[in-house]
Amino acid sequence: MADANRSSEPRGTLYVVGTPIGNLDDLTPRALAALAECDLVACEDTRRTRVILTRHGLAKHTVSCHKFNESRRLPQLLDALGRGSRIALVTDGGTPGLSDPGALLVRAARREGHRVVPVPGPSALTALLSVGGFDPGPFTFIGFLPARRGERRRALQALRAEPRPLVFFESPRRLVAALADAIEALGDREAVLGREMTKIHEEFVAGTLESIRSRFAERPLKGEIAILVAGPLPDSAAAGAPPGGDPGESIADRVRRHTAGGIDRKEAMRRVARESGMSRRDVYREMLRGREEEE
Repeated sequence: MADANRSSEPRGTLYVVGTPIGNLDDLTPRALAALAECDLVACEDTRRTRVILTRHGLAKHTVSCHKFNESRRLPQLLDALGRGSRIALVTDGGTPGLSDPGALLVRAARREGHRVVPVPGPSALTALLSVGGFDPGPFTFIGFLPARRGERRRALQALRAEPRPLVFFESPRRLVAALADAIEALGDREAVLGREMTKIHEEFVAGTLESIRSRFAERPLKGEIAILVAGPLPDSAAAGAPPGGDPGESIADRVRRHTAGGIDRKEAMRRVARESGMSRRDVYREMLRGREEEE
């Protein structure tokens, strides 16, 4: 009976450690202690982790553990935990398991009866939300959108009715295309973009999705990017009119009202899309439908 009780006790400890997303001074004292006390550091990229270790005078044995080798690395890490080792799991920056590898090892370690200890730290997700200026409340974290355009458009279309603000990560080389697809699928909503957060070239841009897309359309981009997108306007998709507008006014009538005021048709469609929370494509379809009904 005593042996059974001993075998059920955790044998090793896996520390899931949040590390800086840019500024190395953001490493928490508790994270530093976990790295100092561990026997092994499992890293998404050993080279980037060694920069942190060297900065703090730590000489640790490191092994790579990323999305391409995590399953193959699992037996080695579980064996180390089984011998009572303390392992610190880290990624390139931020918290393991949030758009980064780590979940497979965490599940396996817990299944084997080892201690799994979170050591919270910096996160691009919370960093952007903290300076976004949106009302506090629920949000939906998407992570990276699909790289293929068709898959990305379908993913965005599926989120059109999501009432909560959305948070995306995006590659700099796909940013402009992804923003265009977001405008098409979600409408031209309010948004905040964060680039290279906590780093030397940190940048935040607030505005509509279209204004952000235009700003970066002709500008070479580098660095890590996160985007916070507002939810749809209340009842906009159902009512088809902005707050304070005429509920009986059709989409086509609203476009004509804007053009009658001297705005060109393309900009009028963009404004109606933004006001209603519709995509420009759907605004165009509504205009065509209105013409057919008139005929």
